[in-house]
Amino acid sequence: MLNEFTQVLTIAGSDSDGSAGAQADLKTFMACGTYGMSVLTAAVAGNSYGIHDSVNMPVSFIQSQIKDIKDDFKVSAFKTGMLSDSEIIHTVADAIKDKPFGTFVLDPVIITKHGAMLLEAEAYQTLIDELFPLADLITPNFYEAKKLSGLELENREEIIKAAHKLRKLGPKNIMIKGEHSDDSISEVEDYVLLEDGQSFWISEPYVKTDHINGTGDTLSSCIVAEVAKGKSMEDAIKIAKTFTYNAIRHEIAVGHKYGPINHFIKDDIQ
Repeated sequence: MLNEFTQVLTIAGSDSDGSAGAQADLKTFMACGTYGMSVLTAAVAGNSYGIHDSVNMPVSFIQSQIKDIKDDFKVSAFKTGMLSDSEIIHTVADAIKDKPFGTFVLDPVIITKHGAMLLEAEAYQTLIDELFPLADLITPNFYEAKKLSGLELENREEIIKAAHKLRKLGPKNIMIKGEHSDDSISEVEDYVLLEDGQSFWISEPYVKTDHINGTGDTLSSCIVAEVAKGKSMEDAIKIAKTFTYNAIRHEIAVGHKYGPINHFIKDDIQ
């Protein structure tokens, strides 16, 4: 008798050094005991020193990938990552508006953890208008939440206010990830606002390391996997936070500069 695996999907870019993007998602899916599939939206040439080239996939090819997944597999949950321009965002939104892949976690790849914009103004607005209303959860980092809310997020009260402002953009659940670009902090604290109005703070110790590539991808893809396996959104978020923390603190020697986190820690998943 064949073993049945929970099936999950990432719609994201390919990162050639394996540290982020679809590669990080697929590693996380496997670590979480799910069968991961991918629809590639772009491909990046890069290594631990930086990104040196990139290319977007043709829209027709993105459509073909999504159609082939739809036509054959039973996907229980999925996520989106890097969606480079308005045309790609619109293509993905149109393909998933009937919710063929279950729970949708949107990792809004808008601004880096150091505050650099990744999307042009038009694509930024298209993402908000077309994908946010479809999302079951969005996971903006500190800088993305600042831009999306228009607030400085200087204290807990502003972060809470920001989460409620983001809810008005359409997503059912909000997870605002805490700032982690300052070596002076001791904890990375995230705030979660759930669909039913409940909320909570969740934190793990700050780890000073250059091996943090793929943290956002890993967090969101772990949530996808755990929800697909039947966990509540709250429990999935808590499991993902712990998993990502352990992947950061158990460093691996890959690359000469800014390296990946460690996905070989599946025993830490509860």
